[in-house]
Amino acid sequence: MLDKNIKFVGDSQQDTCFALGRQLTIEYYECGVKALLDKDRVEKTLLKAAKESGATIISSLFHKFDPQGISGVVVIAESHFTVHAWPEHDYAAVDIFTCGDSINLEVAINSMKNSFESENVVISSDQNRGVISKPFEQKNVGQSIKNLDIKNSKIYPISWKKEYERKNPWGVLTSVDIYESDPQIIRDAKSIERFVYKLCDLIDMKRFGECQVVHFGEDEKVEGFSMTQLIETSLISGHFANASNTVYLDVFSCKFYEPREIAEFATSFFKGDYYKMQIALRQ
Repeated sequence: MLDKNIKFVGDSQQDTCFALGRQLTIEYYECGVKALLDKDRVEKTLLKAAKESGATIISSLFHKFDPQGISGVVVIAESHFTVHAWPEHDYAAVDIFTCGDSINLEVAINSMKNSFESENVVISSDQNRGVISKPFEQKNVGQSIKNLDIKNSKIYPISWKKEYERKNPWGVLTSVDIYESDPQIIRDAKSIERFVYKLCDLIDMKRFGECQVVHFGEDEKVEGFSMTQLIETSLISGHFANASNTVYLDVFSCKFYEPREIAEFATSFFKGDYYKMQIALRQ
């Protein structure tokens, strides 16, 4: 049986017509901290799911983006398994397409849930593809497509800039956690200061006053530098934890900037292994 925490979005399709294939899109949320970072691990996850579900594996191709993110496909005789992973959000989008009934989809979905260590799985669509039926039924299918109201359909933004322009908030807050950073860089006040100046130049923010970098914390758990930099549009702040070599960076501004640009620049500067990111539009 499907895991009880896996939910379907929308009604199940019950079609008396013959379909050439079936396609499921699955959303894996709250995945394990490191489950989506390694290309080989993600590839093994999809290969394992395909094998356990009874699919006939032909080949696979996976690519790791810089600094992070993974896309890949497992080609099977029945069609394909694909994935794109966003480690910064602990999220993976999976697509399973099959042209046969031999694949056990429940096994595949649960296998990936376990491998990704996902706490929340949503089956966002379950579609019949290539519906073959009588002429009048085919006409009805075509007519339903023509009548779709694309402009008024509920959609979600894939661009933070577009969402910013649509909602017109007071400001944007981006919180970035950078893990396994270079200990020498995060323990050097001048390096942290230099990072702030470069970041302000990158996102075209005018600094107000000097960058403050102060070391404090008697407890080893919190010991490290803390940083603040006023900018004319608000504030940049951060804490650099010595115990874990983690950078906790916050950028808040009433002027728009690209959140991912900040995350990727900071990860590169501090030579972090990977990052997590949270974004909020403040009204």
